[in-house]
Amino acid sequence: MDQQAFWAIGIFLIVYALIISEKLHRTTVAMIGGVLMVVLGIVDQETAIRHIDFNTLGLLIGMMIIVSITAETGLFRFIAIWAAKKAKADPLKILLVLASITAIGSAFLDNVTTVLLMVPVTFSITRQLKVNPIPYLISQIIAANIGGTATLIGDPPNIMIGSAVKELSFMAFINNLTLISAIVFVVNIAVLSFVYRKQIKADDSLKAGLMSLDEKAELTNIPLLKKSLAVLALTIIGFFIHQVVHIESATVALAGAFLLLLLTGEHYLEEAFTKVEWATIFFFVGLFVLVSGLIETGVIAKLAEQATNLTGGNVAATSMLILWMSAIASAFLDNIPFVATMIPMIQEMGNMGVANLEPLWWSLALGACLGGNGSLIGASANLIVAGLAAREGYKITFVRFLAIGFPLMILSIAISSLYIYLRYL
Repeated sequence: MDQQAFWAIGIFLIVYALIISEKLHRTTVAMIGGVLMVVLGIVDQETAIRHIDFNTLGLLIGMMIIVSITAETGLFRFIAIWAAKKAKADPLKILLVLASITAIGSAFLDNVTTVLLMVPVTFSITRQLKVNPIPYLISQIIAANIGGTATLIGDPPNIMIGSAVKELSFMAFINNLTLISAIVFVVNIAVLSFVYRKQIKADDSLKAGLMSLDEKAELTNIPLLKKSLAVLALTIIGFFIHQVVHIESATVALAGAFLLLLLTGEHYLEEAFTKVEWATIFFFVGLFVLVSGLIETGVIAKLAEQATNLTGGNVAATSMLILWMSAIASAFLDNIPFVATMIPMIQEMGNMGVANLEPLWWSLALGACLGGNGSLIGASANLIVAGLAAREGYKITFVRFLAIGFPLMILSIAISSLYIYLRYL
């Protein structure tokens, strides 16, 4: 390896260490790392821009705009109160219902957006019942990461994989990942219900108070709700057929977002753009440039060669290696930079003669998304929930989450190993 490769590895490792330490904001660190790759001549600016995956960025921005406008209607608060009443205000049933809504929401919106909408609602319901919100919040983190695994648009790692591998359409993700995600979700929620059953009990008088709430009062803007639901439906239909009509998923999401802005008028335009998480978008930009340095200097090709030699190019062994390595790594590292590094590595394995890459892609998706449940820093959604909880005076510590999240993650990956083996190998 030449000097440039060592510089690229050095910058990448320092950026990674700083992201894990959380001493500086991860976006600032990733962007500075990306700029250093260009300034030091490891990649030139044109090459760096070519490596930025605008399909991933466009999809995230489009969905963030649609969800931020839909949230203005009170729809998500309506769903939560309606669901709590359907559960007859029973605290344990509410935990199951809110976790299920989070999982389904995370499959069709990204999981960061889903938890941002669900956490405030969870606090209003737990306050009403005077029960500890932490079991609900931990269940929602677990549910968000499992639900996000089920579709192309549910979790950033899937968005990145779908964007890099054109054959993997929206429907391919549903066909290959939705069933296993549902099985893993049922097992995880059964365990969580058993663990928390004694911690969440409420008085009958408090239950009666919750049952008396009027969910319809939460729907504050019906004309906007109709427009938002129509556009959301069109966008999701667009995702289902995007490969048939040869349109990228980012184009579908952005078309939906700007159609909604066109229908709602200028008043929502400024507001929608302030709700886009620009910090997350620029974090991606920095990462793509960072990884481009590793690709262009041949570091990724070398890693792929080592992994292929280790498993002898055997698809079954390579799939299991990727599944478990992705899960353990994603538990303690942010899964987004990890997946950004793994995608070119798997593509390189294809060039080295690994015949069937499909099981490897599904192993990476399952490992990276489900691995996010292994610790509090495993996925962006986890950190967002912990931040919102701290603001309300409830601390979800790293160790407290690890004690429940890590064993559940190992259980999920064991189930996934069996699924990958039986279905593809």
